[in-house]
Amino acid sequence: QVQVAESGGGLVQAGGSLRLSCAAAGRNFNKNAMGWFRQAPGKEREFVAAINWSGGSTDYADSVKGRFTISRDNTKNTGYLQMNSLKPEDTAVYYCAARVGYALGIGPLEYDYWGQGTQVTVSS
Repeated sequence: QVQVAESGGGLVQAGGSLRLSCAAAGRNFNKNAMGWFRQAPGKEREFVAAINWSGGSTDYADSVKGRFTISRDNTKNTGYLQMNSLKPEDTAVYYCAARVGYALGIGPLEYDYWGQGTQVTVSS
């Protein structure tokens, strides 16, 4: 069992940056791939970024490539999402998720544990 909790959301102007953190509690976090998803009002939850258990493999949605960076520190049981050059269309609730398994996944159904989400609002 793994519990995850996001932090670091907030209000930022377009072009600004935020770093989200995902703190994990429980056993075997370093054996879990993790991902970030987001959900804007009236829209479905969408994939943002994912990272495998070691941090050696990552994947990104086309909409955030080159602007967002996913990373993890297994010694701290924490994952991160560095978001640069933010745009108003990045406004959403951002969710951290962990999955049982070493390989990363890009679909919400591939993930077993979810946080409560953190709001990111980008003003124009």
